[in-house]
Amino acid sequence: MELEKLSTEEEDTEMMVNGHHMNDSNAEKMIFNDGYEAAESTMAESAEFLPHKSGSKQIQFTDFEGKTSIGMSVFNLSNAIMGSGILGLAYAMSNTGIVLFVFLLICIATLSAYSIHLLLKSAGFVGIRAYEQLGHKAFGQPGKIIAAVIISVHNIGAMSSYLYIIKYELPLVIQAFLQLHESNGMWYMNGNYLIIIVSIFIILPLALMRQLGYLGYTSGFSLTCMVFFLIALIYKRFQIPCPLPIYGNESHHNDHTFSSNGKNHTIEEECTAKLFTVNPQTAYTIPILAFAFVCHPEVLPIYTELRSPTKKRMQRVANISIAGMFTMYLITAVFGYLTFYGNVETELLHTFNRVNPLDTLLLCVRLAVLVAVTLTVPVVLFPIRRAIQQLLFPGKAFHWLRHIAIAFTLLICVNLLVILVPNIRDIFGIIGATTAPTLIFMLPGLFYVRIVPNDKEPLKSRPKIQAICFATLGFIFMIMSLSFIFLEWTRSDGRSHIGGH
Repeated sequence: MELEKLSTEEEDTEMMVNGHHMNDSNAEKMIFNDGYEAAESTMAESAEFLPHKSGSKQIQFTDFEGKTSIGMSVFNLSNAIMGSGILGLAYAMSNTGIVLFVFLLICIATLSAYSIHLLLKSAGFVGIRAYEQLGHKAFGQPGKIIAAVIISVHNIGAMSSYLYIIKYELPLVIQAFLQLHESNGMWYMNGNYLIIIVSIFIILPLALMRQLGYLGYTSGFSLTCMVFFLIALIYKRFQIPCPLPIYGNESHHNDHTFSSNGKNHTIEEECTAKLFTVNPQTAYTIPILAFAFVCHPEVLPIYTELRSPTKKRMQRVANISIAGMFTMYLITAVFGYLTFYGNVETELLHTFNRVNPLDTLLLCVRLAVLVAVTLTVPVVLFPIRRAIQQLLFPGKAFHWLRHIAIAFTLLICVNLLVILVPNIRDIFGIIGATTAPTLIFMLPGLFYVRIVPNDKEPLKSRPKIQAICFATLGFIFMIMSLSFIFLEWTRSDGRSHIGGH
């Protein structure tokens, strides 16, 4: 018994020693594994996506691993938000008054940020960062087709509006810089030739970039041009007298009344800012502001290329971009309105022509706006190409020939549209009135309701009720915008004032 007890004790001692050595030899390995698992858990939590039901594995994005910084992403999204509609905001303020305009601008900016929140949260549940794929996840193949078509139509309309600005403004800028009193009939004064040249030598090379993140530098320069536009606008506010002088007639109004737009006004009436006003054109303000914040087709592509992508980081990009554009929009509207008051036109730059079209500073401003518009076109083209790839080449790997062919074909189509159709203002109005509310309000709300599982958020939960109300609001905006356009068409002397993005 003693020998057995001694043998047992020796075996126990040996096992303890061996176990001790095993622990010593595996200590680093265990610590490493613990640290790796902790890091993996931390990364999973920071991704902010809900775990899959089958286990603790997080849903991860599998489409692309981005490398774009937050700063470059902010530049790209801000450039996507900032459209030609910024030139019509002073006109919108003149038809609402300062207080009502600021209130509406805050509401639209807040709703736009909430819309992006719905998109990002929907993408987080399914691990998809493509607008078209979200449509497929929510409503099957019809949803994918509808989302792709709406994005393509809206962005083609936006590209066309930018090229129209180049077509009509660039010849005037060249004419003014050459000190020509009228067009000399040369080819460089033909807007059709100019948009082809700009498309080939500036837009196409930028559109051939493989990743949208590379356009962060050009987007930053585009925003710099618009900052110069704002500085010049503030400066001119204190240089241009009121009432507005007519170019070529330097006489001042010595009377207390004068004629403006066929009506007699007192100087006090004409040169006093209105805090709150309502007129037949006031109803157009909401569509104009809604269109000015359309950037949703670009949100998910920018999210795709964001470095260390999480919903929190992308929402930060969206909030900074919207806040920046809110500030630029507000400054443009306030100083444009306080410069011209009731005489401000639907496009702000046209109003400056009534003062002195040959003013050097104003020529530089027009050129800066043209540069900003030109550099925005490639950013708008990226979502169209992605939508076409999702529809025609789903699951196909990247191929340079296909990448180049789609961009080249899109530019040809848009150039032909701008050259052959002399006036498509009403077409743009219809497109903008239908696609903008759909992209901002209706689709994000519907995606959220359909994609987020009911066991996570029941249909009667507050987030889903808010999303349903949000989509309903978009439908109301669309009906309202279309009604305004049709009513304007019935007026013999009316023109559509709804600006596109």
